[in-house]
Amino acid sequence: MFFKKKDENTKNIKIEGMKCENCVKHVNNALSSINGVTSCKVSLKTNSASIKTNKEINNEIINKAIEDAGYKVISID
Repeated sequence: MFFKKKDENTKNIKIEGMKCENCVKHVNNALSSINGVTSCKVSLKTNSASIKTNKEINNEIINKAIEDAGYKVISID
Protein backbone atom coordinates (compact mmCIF):
# COMPACT_ATOMS: atom_id res chain seq x y z
CA MET A 1 0.00 0.00 0.00
CA PHE A 2 1.27 3.46 -0.87
CA PHE A 3 0.79 6.52 1.26
CA LYS A 4 1.18 10.13 0.27
CA LYS A 5 4.37 11.56 1.73
CA LYS A 6 3.82 14.22 4.32
CA ASP A 7 3.91 17.72 2.85
CA GLU A 8 3.83 16.39 -0.72
CA ASN A 9 1.60 18.14 -3.24
CA THR A 10 0.57 17.00 -6.71
CA LYS A 11 -0.36 19.27 -9.61
CA ASN A 12 -1.75 18.12 -12.94
CA ILE A 13 -1.11 20.37 -15.91
CA LYS A 14 -2.75 20.31 -19.35
CA ILE A 15 -0.35 21.57 -22.01
CA GLU A 16 -0.81 22.67 -25.62
CA GLY A 17 1.87 22.53 -28.29
CA MET A 18 3.78 19.32 -27.60
CA LYS A 19 4.29 17.40 -30.86
CA CYS A 20 7.14 14.95 -30.20
CA GLU A 21 9.38 13.35 -27.59
CA ASN A 22 11.76 16.33 -27.75
CA CYS A 23 8.84 18.52 -26.68
CA VAL A 24 8.26 16.16 -23.75
CA LYS A 25 11.94 16.51 -22.75
CA HIS A 26 11.75 20.32 -22.94
CA VAL A 27 8.66 20.43 -20.70
CA ASN A 28 10.13 17.85 -18.32
CA ASN A 29 13.36 19.85 -17.99
CA ALA A 30 11.44 23.10 -17.48
CA LEU A 31 9.25 21.63 -14.73
CA SER A 32 12.07 19.71 -13.06
CA SER A 33 14.11 22.90 -12.78
CA ILE A 34 11.49 24.56 -10.54
CA ASN A 35 12.63 24.72 -6.93
CA GLY A 36 10.50 22.31 -4.89
CA VAL A 37 9.57 19.89 -7.69
CA THR A 38 10.50 16.38 -6.54
CA SER A 39 9.22 14.39 -9.53
CA CYS A 40 7.74 15.06 -12.94
CA LYS A 41 5.92 12.92 -15.52
CA VAL A 42 5.09 14.37 -18.92
CA SER A 43 2.79 12.59 -21.40
CA LEU A 44 2.67 13.35 -25.11
CA LYS A 45 -0.36 11.05 -25.46
CA THR A 46 -2.49 13.10 -23.05
CA ASN A 47 -0.71 16.46 -23.56
CA SER A 48 -0.28 16.73 -19.83
CA ALA A 49 2.20 16.71 -17.00
CA SER A 50 1.99 15.71 -13.37
CA ILE A 51 4.41 17.07 -10.81
CA LYS A 52 4.98 16.28 -7.17
CA THR A 53 6.34 19.02 -4.95
CA ASN A 54 7.66 19.24 -1.41
CA LYS A 55 6.27 22.76 -0.98
CA GLU A 56 3.47 24.89 -2.35
CA ILE A 57 4.40 26.30 -5.77
CA ASN A 58 2.46 29.19 -7.25
CA ASN A 59 0.76 28.28 -10.54
CA GLU A 60 2.28 31.39 -12.15
CA ILE A 61 5.76 29.90 -11.68
CA ILE A 62 4.67 26.67 -13.38
CA ASN A 63 2.99 28.59 -16.18
CA LYS A 64 6.08 30.74 -16.78
CA ALA A 65 8.42 27.72 -16.88
CA ILE A 66 6.26 25.98 -19.50
CA GLU A 67 5.75 29.13 -21.58
CA ASP A 68 9.50 29.89 -21.45
CA ALA A 69 10.03 26.38 -22.89
CA GLY A 70 7.72 27.31 -25.79
CA TYR A 71 4.41 25.68 -24.81
CA LYS A 72 1.03 26.85 -23.52
CA VAL A 73 -0.66 25.88 -20.27
CA ILE A 74 -4.35 25.10 -20.65
CA SER A 75 -5.08 24.33 -17.00
CA ILE A 76 -3.45 23.47 -13.68
CA ASP A 77 -5.32 21.36 -11.12
